Amino acid sequence: MSTAGPDCPQQWCTGGACDGARLDSLLTEEARWLWEQLAARADRSGEPSMTGGTAVITAPAASTQRAAVLGLLGSRPLAPGERRRIRLEELTLRLRQHGERLTPGAVAAHAAGRALGSTAAERARQIARTTGLRKLRARLAGALPKNARLRPSEEAWQELHRTGRVARVLQHPQPEQLLKTAAEVLRLLPPQGRVDRRLLAFKAAGDPHGLDAGTDLAGLVLAEAAAAGLTTSGMPPRTAWGALGVDLDRLGGGLLSLGVHPDGWLVPARFPLPLPPATLADVSWPAPPHEGSWVFVTENPSVTTAALELDPAVPVRLLCTVGTPSAMELDTVARLADSGWNIAVRADFDASGIQHVRAALRAVPRARPWRMNADDYVRSLHPTPFQPTALDTERLPETGWDPALHTAMRAQGRPAYEEALLDDLLNDIRRGHP
Repeated sequence: MSTAGPDCPQQWCTGGACDGARLDSLLTEEARWLWEQLAARADRSGEPSMTGGTAVITAPAASTQRAAVLGLLGSRPLAPGERRRIRLEELTLRLRQHGERLTPGAVAAHAAGRALGSTAAERARQIARTTGLRKLRARLAGALPKNARLRPSEEAWQELHRTGRVARVLQHPQPEQLLKTAAEVLRLLPPQGRVDRRLLAFKAAGDPHGLDAGTDLAGLVLAEAAAAGLTTSGMPPRTAWGALGVDLDRLGGGLLSLGVHPDGWLVPARFPLPLPPATLADVSWPAPPHEGSWVFVTENPSVTTAALELDPAVPVRLLCTVGTPSAMELDTVARLADSGWNIAVRADFDASGIQHVRAALRAVPRARPWRMNADDYVRSLHPTPFQPTALDTERLPETGWDPALHTAMRAQGRPAYEEALLDDLLNDIRRGHP
């Protein structure tokens, strides 16, 4: 005879439900299916005793398993796979023949070897914690200055919930402190002007790396910005921070200039000149030497390196974004176009590269795609790549300047790179027009 003490030493059931109960005949292997289903029902409902109401069970295929519970569920046999609604009050009365305080939940708990109702209890705890964080966030938002660049809203909280950011906050070791520190970051965002990200992180979190990529704090602040509509979730981090008035590094990044230099700067023609973000805002460009002069804008430094080897007599004019161009960099290129220069722009044939070109064409309406059509893409595909990379077609933007390019890239399913067209690009640079 299997018995348990008044308060169930295993802590599986409470109130002495299993005290003096004869459980051996109930906890057979053949009857286990019934108790497992009732245990799952108790976890969902949060009712560990299950002495009232109903439960729906599904009969197993094995006749021995169905027969093992026949006396507990009534005299009508179960058919294989049959779904039957049982009254828990009636099941409780039948179980009382095995123990005067026995309940369906107590038997199911002993069959499962654990206390029941944990799922519902955990869900209730999560709801309570989530509600507490939502109220804290609302208080913190209300305390921000009136001219705050970003003020979290209740509608934005729903967006954070939908995208899973709230769940990530809940998983943080100190979720309340994470919200408070994020609010301090928002308080320190400049309503106008710029701030260095490391200085902002140090002032808000006491750590200059507190807002580095991959940190929970940076993720939450950028998620708030996206939920508020100031940025988008797919925006490159440098661009997203830039929209908030934050510079990742005012001395790193920027543009790499070759042969086209800011007005008044005396630089040798073939000197590759870095133009960091700290200088871009104040850059003004000289007028072109003649109508129809072109500046080529590329993504990869390898093109700039190759252009250094061209005949010194060739007037190379090239800007390199060195990857994803920021809004500030594109604004600098736009001012170049306003000065009278023609702009030819290109990037790699992948999702990011297409997005780069789209952003450049929006920022500089006079710009022209440079060798960025479907034929150029097909010619750029390597015939025998060692380890072919799959193209992220789900993120591939439309190519309004040549819809056939989008179709070709989806059909081929592989990216292609600027280096494949290097000879053609250098010929264009040598001629001075695309």
